[in-house]
Amino acid sequence: MAVPRVRHAEKWSYREYREWPDDERWEIINGDAYAMSPAPSRRHQEIAGELFREIATYLLDKPCKVFIAPFDVRLPEADEADDGASNVVQPDIVVVCDRDKLDGSGCVGAPDMVAEILSPATSRKDQKEKFLLYERHGVKEYWIVDPVATVVHVYRLGAENRYGRPDVYGPEEKPTVGILPELVIDLPLLFRE
Repeated sequence: MAVPRVRHAEKWSYREYREWPDDERWEIINGDAYAMSPAPSRRHQEIAGELFREIATYLLDKPCKVFIAPFDVRLPEADEADDGASNVVQPDIVVVCDRDKLDGSGCVGAPDMVAEILSPATSRKDQKEKFLLYERHGVKEYWIVDPVATVVHVYRLGAENRYGRPDVYGPEEKPTVGILPELVIDLPLLFRE
């Protein structure tokens, strides 16, 4: 398994992040900078592309918007200005229904839905650091897609704005998206080789 590179400093913010080279992809979580995989695998790209296609097709002529990485999501803490945000992530798929959160650089504040496709280099970060970050900032629905096990874990904010136990879907199922209950994701198509 690849070990993620970390850019060490006391704490990083969106201000410094914007000055880093364009040919490098980084995320900042709680002020710590993590290098992203330089090139996602073909399988990762197929799954991300299919999930994006299914959501984008459904959202035609609807108020919500879907975005695919690279797309910056800034999650400033309550005492941070946007420029000083200590959390800047690039989820694989993002759904935003409040267009006031969108600007020319991406999204400021919690998207309504985030999906991450696991890879060896990002699996731990997606399942721990990002899970806690998305929960803390109020992302209503968090999908973790595991291409190896061909399962999807869906976390939804519940009581006290916490994620409860996930709904787990296998490769033959067709779950609905909680924030968009008429949208059904075709997992047989998503996981098709």
